[in-house]
Amino acid sequence: MNLLGPVILGLCFCSPLAPDGDTYIEVRYPSSTDPGELQYGVTYTYWIPGGVKTLRGIIVHQHGCGSGACKGGATAAYDLHWQALARKWDCALLGPSYQQEDKQDCSLWCDPRKGSEKAFLKSLADAAAKSGHPELTTIPWCLWGHSGGGTWASIMQVLHPERIVAIWLRSGTAFNQLERSEPLKPEVASAVYAIPTMCNPGAKESGDKRFNGAWTGTLAMFRGYRSRGALIGFAPDPRTSHECGDSRYLAIPFFDACLAMRLPEHGETKLRAVDPKVAWLAEPLTETAQPATSYSGKAEEAVWLPNERVAKAWMEYVKTGAVGDDSPPPPATDVRCGRENGKAVVTWNAVADFESGIRAFIIVRDGKEFGQVPEKPVGKFGRPLFQTMSFHDTPEPGAPAMRFEDASAAEEAHEYRVIVVNGTGLKSSSSAPALLPASKR
Repeated sequence: MNLLGPVILGLCFCSPLAPDGDTYIEVRYPSSTDPGELQYGVTYTYWIPGGVKTLRGIIVHQHGCGSGACKGGATAAYDLHWQALARKWDCALLGPSYQQEDKQDCSLWCDPRKGSEKAFLKSLADAAAKSGHPELTTIPWCLWGHSGGGTWASIMQVLHPERIVAIWLRSGTAFNQLERSEPLKPEVASAVYAIPTMCNPGAKESGDKRFNGAWTGTLAMFRGYRSRGALIGFAPDPRTSHECGDSRYLAIPFFDACLAMRLPEHGETKLRAVDPKVAWLAEPLTETAQPATSYSGKAEEAVWLPNERVAKAWMEYVKTGAVGDDSPPPPATDVRCGRENGKAVVTWNAVADFESGIRAFIIVRDGKEFGQVPEKPVGKFGRPLFQTMSFHDTPEPGAPAMRFEDASAAEEAHEYRVIVVNGTGLKSSSSAPALLPASKR
């Protein structure tokens, strides 16, 4: 394949109930045998929030190595919680999915210099042309990477430091590989170390026969970069090994803080510098952080945190493996109902609670709680959620629709409302009612 040749592009509009006309765009490239190009096929799925005239950034959610991780990446752009972060900052959400099998060499994509950098940049141009958002080729990126995706993100940090708002490295980095290669030129190093970065291994990876390298590698990166003045933190997950667990509850507020600090103002292109006056610091492998202005330890060895809000979330996360939420979610909207095949069918729309996502929806019929979607939320690797999370911090395929069928509605009139339940169990206010008239006889 030649990346300058034909590609397969798809533009997919969401259902009529999608908020503000959100769209999905797929850019697909087949595998290549040409030197310097990507040897695996790849699909890039972009989610673009509706109603945004000019996008300000792209949040890249990059999966790890192996066929399971690649398949997991295919649903990343459909994640309602990550969409909430992207929507807040007028950003696109990108979920790449490489076609790598388990016995194939992961480095052929997780090292961007072997073709995936070129494919990624090409996808930005093709998605820009298809979406009518030409700014996709120039706006900055937040990079989230798991395992091999962390390797990819940490190398992209060196290749494109001027484009990166912040980086989250879940159990993966190329630090040791980079340290063995050519030292960074001073001007490159300065830009690399100015990027807010969080290393997030699972504590149970330490000493593990298979995953110990994820622990030692990210800890080495933290110590090495921090000693050189980098804006980097270390947030071990006490509950997990290599799975992502509930890391999103710290990753999303971390990116939120960095986007607030660093996104260029409208009409500008250069990323802004982080405000050092609001940073907090913590001794590594402890559970307490302090304002940088009052920290008495060695700053060059301390965990760096961008502000007080993230520091408080970090203190909770390193103790419990999750972050709480004491604010109710936004209510459901666009509640509608009708009759299909003798059943009442209720549909609605909802934006995820920014702090904790969506666990479920309660259906209220005629003033009484009547049903729930899903009936039993599943939490295989973390909190039970409406979109069950996979090992890879992506929604499992086959997530339920925002739809409820009432087979007992018969022919009578009913009033339906929907209540949103967030990830910590708090309920929203009730939606506006949707009235189902009695059937005409």
